[in-house]
Amino acid sequence: MIDPADLPDDIELLKAIVLRKEDCIQRLEKLVADFKRALFGAKSEKVNPEQYELALEDIETAMAAIHAEDEAIAPPKPNPARRKSNRGHLPKHLPRVEEVIEAESTTCACGAKRHIIGGDTSERLDIIPAQFRVIVTRRPKYAFRSCESGIVQAPAKPRLIEGGMPTEATVAIVIVSKYADHLPLYRQAQIYARQGVDLDRSTLASWVGKAAYELKPVYDCLLANLKQSSKLFMDETTAPVLDPGRRKTKTGYFWALARDDGPWLGQAPPGVAFTYTPGRAGKYADDILQGFAGILQVDGYAGYNRLLKRTPQDVQLAYCGAHARRKLYDVAKASAAPITQEGLKQIAALYRIEAEIKGQSADARLAARIERTKPKLEAFEKWLIHSRAKVSAKSPTGEALKYIAKYWNGLNLFLTDGRIEIDNNPVERTIRPIALNRKNALFAGHEAGARNWAMLASLIETCKLNGIEPHAYLTATLSAIVNGHKQSDIEALLPWNFEVLNLNT
Repeated sequence: MIDPADLPDDIELLKAIVLRKEDCIQRLEKLVADFKRALFGAKSEKVNPEQYELALEDIETAMAAIHAEDEAIAPPKPNPARRKSNRGHLPKHLPRVEEVIEAESTTCACGAKRHIIGGDTSERLDIIPAQFRVIVTRRPKYAFRSCESGIVQAPAKPRLIEGGMPTEATVAIVIVSKYADHLPLYRQAQIYARQGVDLDRSTLASWVGKAAYELKPVYDCLLANLKQSSKLFMDETTAPVLDPGRRKTKTGYFWALARDDGPWLGQAPPGVAFTYTPGRAGKYADDILQGFAGILQVDGYAGYNRLLKRTPQDVQLAYCGAHARRKLYDVAKASAAPITQEGLKQIAALYRIEAEIKGQSADARLAARIERTKPKLEAFEKWLIHSRAKVSAKSPTGEALKYIAKYWNGLNLFLTDGRIEIDNNPVERTIRPIALNRKNALFAGHEAGARNWAMLASLIETCKLNGIEPHAYLTATLSAIVNGHKQSDIEALLPWNFEVLNLNT
């Protein structure tokens, strides 16, 4: 908002200010229109959903540039009350480099020396670009001048890449850049080349492959540890894999098996293990879950029904309320159907209760659900039966209601156990990075690359769930393996047992 007192009296100057403001507004409106078209335009005009964040970044950058241009011409008055400060928000573990800006003179006009009575402190984030350095290892040889025998020399330290140039920390950063930051190896090679370090993509790939081999026992231990739990989440998503014989891609699947006991104060640490399979059939889920017995929370995919045919039947399926809600929401978005609006309203009431009891013990959650949620679900069931009788079973509304009725018992299983969630969202959050990295998941030659991806991503995502910095974890873990960590103590290498750096503290 322009203060009238700040406006000049010169008419021509006023006209210039108005024209400049109009130009800024037009450019901003154009940017907003472009973004709206990307989000809500016709299918032929829409960008890939994975590009939404990139579009938003570019638009926000352009807006900031326009505002900066405007402020450069007509600087705003300083307003201390409005000054944004990041003081106290930068992580405590970051090193601090202090600089003191002294006044030009601390001597008063009367000749007396002024003394410090206080001061202002500000913090800014400073980043040093990735720096390459060379670790030079020398192993001197010792011998007696008068004797030709008895030469001594320290043995060479073991390395992950024998005879190769990378340290374990270097291999770890390549892995994190590819599987956490979605930076393909050929792009990493280009970045290194700018610093004069010429490495082929195949060289980087050989480093990652060696690390994947060494980390396989840790991944196996992670998967086994998760399957010891009595309550897990599971979900799957597509993974395009190159099929050289047909010169195109074929569709494989990543399955995510996740644990998140935090909402009911469980003591087991969170974790996720991905598994690649060439298909989506229920037998793959059954194979992955060999050794697991308990409650499995999933979406409505029919392939999971195979688990109910086990002998003995040791798995219960709890279904996802978010998927049931989504069926109604999709219909309501397309048309203002009163039935779907009412269904969404009743489901929202259930979610409000869940939000209030999150973080309580399983027993406390169960008691609250029996007292508050059960009557609402009984009323919802009556509404469901009545509503299905009013609409065609083949209509969009009828199909949405049919889905809810079909999975009704599994959707209500959270009324019997305080550990069960109302939906499957925890595992859907863990599987999201796969969608971001899908373009990098085209594995040349065979499916081994997909399996390596699943394994390395499991360790990285489990680090993130436990507030552990993945590069520090992988560096320490690879170093421990290279230096002979005992296979019998492999559980000590799981991410949640890594205590060097915890970003949540």
